[in-house]
Amino acid sequence: MAACGALAAFAVAFLLASGVQPSKYSREANEGLADAGVKRRESGEFRVVKLNQVWEKAQRLHLSAVKLAELHSDLKIQEKDELSWKKLKAEGLDEDGEKEAKLRRNLNVIMTKYGMNGKKDSQLVDTNYIKDGAESDTLDDPRLEKLWSKAKTSGKFSAEELDKLWREFKHHKEKIHEYNILLETVSRTEDIHKNVINPSEENLVKEEILHNKHRELKEKLRSINQGFERLRKVSHQGYDTTSEFEEPRVIDLWDMAKSANFTEKELESFREELKHFEAKIEKHHHYQKQLEISHEKLKHIEGTGDKDHLNRNKEKYAMLEEKTKELGYKVKKHLQDLSSRISQGLQHNEL
Repeated sequence: MAACGALAAFAVAFLLASGVQPSKYSREANEGLADAGVKRRESGEFRVVKLNQVWEKAQRLHLSAVKLAELHSDLKIQEKDELSWKKLKAEGLDEDGEKEAKLRRNLNVIMTKYGMNGKKDSQLVDTNYIKDGAESDTLDDPRLEKLWSKAKTSGKFSAEELDKLWREFKHHKEKIHEYNILLETVSRTEDIHKNVINPSEENLVKEEILHNKHRELKEKLRSINQGFERLRKVSHQGYDTTSEFEEPRVIDLWDMAKSANFTEKELESFREELKHFEAKIEKHHHYQKQLEISHEKLKHIEGTGDKDHLNRNKEKYAMLEEKTKELGYKVKKHLQDLSSRISQGLQHNEL
């Protein structure tokens, strides 16, 4: 019951709270990527059957090229975790089933994120920032809308800075959506545990599991609150020209890292790693943009009947698609590793 109360408190606290640089990378060619993509599709995209089923379902939906590439990256992370869990299970190292339960929750988050859970309006905002102008979407939060309106009319931002700020607002909206998805999945899991718990030692194990889930929610909520405070400050004062980072996810990580239990040396090392991470994200966004452009061009050429031209552009599209997937996976894996390190530092603070 205490766990339920904590969960409700998080939900209330959430009501208090409410991205991507133009790339300077030139086009790169890697013909082997396209061939690898064709071979993988022929043998099944993933080594886990249910992930192949999710991927095949996504192929039938009207998702953008960039959204599909993003989904692919998420599923590759899920595949890695699924295969690691199978090895642990074979060694008898997941006796309480918590890692298996977390895998199910993560897959549910992915399904909801990309609108494949059977619910309407469940997809996150498209994160490619290519086709959508700053006025073509809403932020779904009156306080965010008010901040954005104030920033637009303040005269403190250039057109480029407004575009950058819009990406930060959209990133913040996505964080809220992801928090809500996690809150829902944890709540459902909690209900299941509540129905099967008996007065035994097993009860203590499950209480600890629920505590870990709530700690994850707390960390996400902390990030949301810090992010909103940053948006409020930037909207009123404009951008700080001395700011070290521009990518919203990197800014979030840096703010969280400064609150964690890191020594000065560790913090400096983390700062340097974030700079490399930001460059990796920028390169990924470059390929996302090129993929979207290639997709639009491909649709146009298909209507001309020029088969040679069409085949050449299909090859180019396949190469861009594979490179975007590859970089997307690397970015998300790196983000996962960095977030885990910060989480450990924050947990140490609470001890």
